[in-house]
Amino acid sequence: MFNLIWIPATVGASFFQVARNGLQRSILPTAGPWGATLVRFLFGLPFSLAFTGVAFLLEPTAQAHLTPGFWFASTSGALTQMVATAALLVAMRRGGFAVGTALQQSSLPLAAILGLIIFHDRLNTIAWIGVAVTTLGLMALTWPRGAMGAQPISGAAFGLTSGLCFGFSLNAVRHAVTTLDPAHPLFASVASVSVAQAMQSTVLLVWLGLRDRKSLAAIGASWRESLAAGLCGSIASALWFLALGLAPAAPVRAVGVVEAPIAAIAGRRFFAERLHARQLLAGLAVIVGVVLTSLH
Repeated sequence: MFNLIWIPATVGASFFQVARNGLQRSILPTAGPWGATLVRFLFGLPFSLAFTGVAFLLEPTAQAHLTPGFWFASTSGALTQMVATAALLVAMRRGGFAVGTALQQSSLPLAAILGLIIFHDRLNTIAWIGVAVTTLGLMALTWPRGAMGAQPISGAAFGLTSGLCFGFSLNAVRHAVTTLDPAHPLFASVASVSVAQAMQSTVLLVWLGLRDRKSLAAIGASWRESLAAGLCGSIASALWFLALGLAPAAPVRAVGVVEAPIAAIAGRRFFAERLHARQLLAGLAVIVGVVLTSLH
């Protein structure tokens, strides 16, 4: 039986993730997808470092085991998370905020499969039925007819790409946390966030400095929104990493689908988006599927 702390941690992470995505989307038109992605990591890094310090005070016996396995998992997870974030922002812009968020849940089937192959995580029959139902619901969302945005089909493609990358990143993150210090999951979680965000910030700063300095200027001009996005993103990442340090990626991602209805409410409230009947039914199927998966 997994420590039940991972359930409220996942729900909290989902809430802050929706808030962060909304703030990033508001920056997207001027900063571009990679600039908006940088905001998540660069402005979240100071908060993550502060959280790491607090976690060490709470768990003073924690030790960081910086093994080759940790660096491989952190690096691969960080890179795929960067790609996943940029793809998600494009999906939200082209296919709609709520639809892009729902399509991101395609990480669930891949997370379950990779978790089985890499970590030998076992899901029971009901959980696998949940994965299948979720997949069918996502297939219905793949062609979001009538979705908000001028290019809903390409938005769906970017959403699925985001889900695939997040699926890989979830398992890499879990491996990094459990490798760093399995006896102190709180410290290992926030410390892993700090390491990943430092790498992500460095890569994107160099890339944009060489290729797109206008995006950096746009980020500076939107520093208030960027700072708020960084804070929400840092809290969300810390909670995600904590949950992944306590439970396999598939059930964590399953409970995390609670962000879909939150995103639907946010999309209508802040971006004047409306979901159609087929999208609502597909979203309901996704929710039912992930509930079954979480019964593992």
